[in-house]
Amino acid sequence: MTDTRPWENQFSVARIDIVEETPTLRVLEMTLQAGEKVPWHWHTNVHDRFYCLAGSVEIECRAPKAMHHLKSGDSCAVAPKVAHEVRNIGSDTVRMMLVQGVGPYDYHPVGIEEKEA
Repeated sequence: MTDTRPWENQFSVARIDIVEETPTLRVLEMTLQAGEKVPWHWHTNVHDRFYCLAGSVEIECRAPKAMHHLKSGDSCAVAPKVAHEVRNIGSDTVRMMLVQGVGPYDYHPVGIEEKEA
């Protein structure tokens, strides 16, 4: 059986609920309090599609460099093998829906030297 919560030993945010999960698709609802973040990481095959439901969230990507500022109603996508960090940049709680797929889920943390490349 695959570990369905591989992030638990990597970082902690206010709440992560698995809404739906199959071997190749995952839907999460995430809650981040002010200042919380999902640290730099990447996925082998999975596209991340972020939908901001409340608050303001910032998603920074490397290679290629990109900065996405989302508010309620906004969305963005991050391709496989692109290192990214997700941050609550406001004083309000952030709620977002995250759709991950299509492919088996994995989570690869990024060291500072990899992030800057």
